[in-house]
Amino acid sequence: MPARAIMAPKITAITAQQRHPQRVNIYLDGEFAFGLARIVAAWLQVGQELSEEEIARLRAADAREQAYQRALRYLGYRPRTEEEIRRYLRRRDVAEEDITAVLDRLRDLGLVNDLAFARAWVNDRTTFRPRGRRALRAELRQKGLSEQAIAQALEAVDETASADAAASKALRRYGGLPWPEFRRKMSAYLARRGFPYDIVKEAVLRAWQQRHPDAPSASDAEVPLDDEETPCMD
Repeated sequence: MPARAIMAPKITAITAQQRHPQRVNIYLDGEFAFGLARIVAAWLQVGQELSEEEIARLRAADAREQAYQRALRYLGYRPRTEEEIRRYLRRRDVAEEDITAVLDRLRDLGLVNDLAFARAWVNDRTTFRPRGRRALRAELRQKGLSEQAIAQALEAVDETASADAAASKALRRYGGLPWPEFRRKMSAYLARRGFPYDIVKEAVLRAWQQRHPDAPSASDAEVPLDDEETPCMD
């Protein structure tokens, strides 16, 4: 007797998922088979037969769509760098080819832009928590940004103005101290925020004069900086 042909499974129902309305359940030959994102299942219809290859492609497309939706939710909290999204998806065991496809899609839609992120980060820090280039570079590297994006973002940084702004904020803490202690603590404060020695020295003097406009000029003796100071990330 000739071998009996194996019939491809047929879609017998497509129903919306109650808890996830953007997904549907696919039933083959009267039994639940798998779930799909609506956008992936858009071309399916009841009565349609699916080969094993078609089922595999549907599941692969659904996995990629789920990864994309995860990335969108992750972006919903705040802007992210490409590397942050990559790390996030890897922690959720998303396949590398799907991660690449998701990032390409986000980039094409303008939803991820590393240079724009770097510039916005620098602008935010400059406005609210002034930092020197050294500290900003360290922070941006932690976000996984390229050296090129970091360099372009740091072009706009005016370290003198940022150091003065940081020192002005710290006057509430150190303004009442005598000059030697003021100089030491303010210098360390600015150094921890990534400002170089020459910028720190001048900013400390200007801050002292701002706090004591009628006092004699402070000594411009060497500002004591600890070479081991590291940028402050708070």
